[in-house]
Amino acid sequence: MLKILFLFFLGSMSCAVLDSKEHECIFDLDRVRDIFKASLVGAEDVDLDQYLEGFKELIKFCDLMGSMFSFVSSEISEKIKVLEDLRNGEQRDDFATLFTMTDFETTQNLLVKKDYTSGSRTLLRLHRGLDFIRTFLEKLGKLNPDDSTSSIGREAYTKTLASYHSFFIRQGAYIAMYTLPTQKVLLQRVCKEKAATALAGLPAMLQVTNIVYDRVQAHYKAKDLLELP
Repeated sequence: MLKILFLFFLGSMSCAVLDSKEHECIFDLDRVRDIFKASLVGAEDVDLDQYLEGFKELIKFCDLMGSMFSFVSSEISEKIKVLEDLRNGEQRDDFATLFTMTDFETTQNLLVKKDYTSGSRTLLRLHRGLDFIRTFLEKLGKLNPDDSTSSIGREAYTKTLASYHSFFIRQGAYIAMYTLPTQKVLLQRVCKEKAATALAGLPAMLQVTNIVYDRVQAHYKAKDLLELP
């Protein structure tokens, strides 16, 4: 419980630091769109290097959101590190794409190996985080400028990540969501000078993000990996 509270406190502090530095780390919807588009391989596969680069951009969004998204940002950072280590290891070629990774780990029976840190299991956690972020952004685009984003934050979280978190994490997340600002203020916080045009680019970004999400979802379902513990 103390760790959870610390993450929410740290998120609030990081937001304040970013504000004091005039948002050095600005969330760019167009960049997210372009990176995830570059991750698409063939008709169904996903390039893991580009996938991870896309998530590094999403971390900027989570950090700028403060305590509300601190638990998401922390988890994303940890999972990116795990997958990058696998990409830089001796079996790096087996972790080049979504397909090569899951094929390698399933054929080698690595998913049941207790002392092995699974890339497939790690990416599944990122996949769930992407579902939360894309759901929140989709709902954000439908709000009026003066509408609060608190309710859509709760709705998005309940629909996606909540079922995978413990009671204490869920309660901490719901409490933090009450501090979310209006749509207008939120866009100014995370997009700064691009706030006025951010909404115009949101549909294109979500379109590509949804394709990436659907590819991972379909592949994990076909491989019966969606319920990896």
